[in-house]
Amino acid sequence: MAKIKLTKGELKRERDNLQQYQRYLPTLQLKKQQLQLEILQQLNVLGEKNQAKDKKKEAAKAWLGLLTEPGINLKQWLLPSSVVIGAKSVAGVDLPVFERIEFVHAEYDLFIMPLWVDFAIEALRQIVSAQEEIKIIEKGIEILRQELRITTQRVNLFERVKIPEATKAIRLIKIYIGDQMANAVGRSKIAKRKIEQAMFEGALV
Repeated sequence: MAKIKLTKGELKRERDNLQQYQRYLPTLQLKKQQLQLEILQQLNVLGEKNQAKDKKKEAAKAWLGLLTEPGINLKQWLLPSSVVIGAKSVAGVDLPVFERIEFVHAEYDLFIMPLWVDFAIEALRQIVSAQEEIKIIEKGIEILRQELRITTQRVNLFERVKIPEATKAIRLIKIYIGDQMANAVGRSKIAKRKIEQAMFEGALV
């Protein structure tokens, strides 16, 4: 804590600071709660998306062996051409939101390719899409956690440092000013008594 100036001007400054801290702290506390809640919600969503992806992968195991057939190469049609990402604001924090994934149009000879290829491409694209969505959710959670760390630090700074320091400073300055006023009153009374005594003694001469 910096050295306190024991003046009325400093008293006003510390009072203004305290009011500002007390006014701003509830906003920070609310933001902290909102971030914590959003992280929990996003973790739940992440868990659900991972489960859904795992089910898709499990379902695909039944026919994945078919992909080893000669002339079957679906990788070129599973690479995303673009990932469309939106945004939303949570407690003043901008988060990425998965909207959709776009793939290159799969062009192949329907007479040469087996009938199951259409189904395989669609199923595998769903898995790729799910993986991309999970990445974006994980990125959003990391952004939220980083913002929560910063907000928590600010809440702690206000609660544990700034408000106690301002409160202590106000108390010390008020005590000092009160003592100064009491001393001034005491000196004034002494001076008054001396004047009265001098006037009394002068009257007796």
